[in-house]
Amino acid sequence: MGLNADASVRRLKGPERPLVPEEERAELVAALACVDLVVVFAEDTPERLIREVAPDVLVKGGDWALDRIVGREFVESRGGRVLTVPVREGFGTTRIVERIRAGLSALDP
Repeated sequence: MGLNADASVRRLKGPERPLVPEEERAELVAALACVDLVVVFAEDTPERLIREVAPDVLVKGGDWALDRIVGREFVESRGGRVLTVPVREGFGTTRIVERIRAGLSALDP
């Protein structure tokens, strides 16, 4: 799995991000049974990593349109597949920060 380095997250999402350091994020996703390896990349997109690894399957969150997924054309040109997985609304760090700033607990609707 490719994981944005802290510096690229800051460039993409602002100086207050990431909330969780890359080492902890890497450890978290590495604990998933479906993840064999985590590679932290410093670029703003995983294009170079995708070309180096040349995966047969590229998976991205369902909040991304297929035509906007970086590396899609490369993977498909090699006969690979690009899949999206559903994203659970309200579970991203942006939403968590919004709830904290609004003074809401995890149990508030």
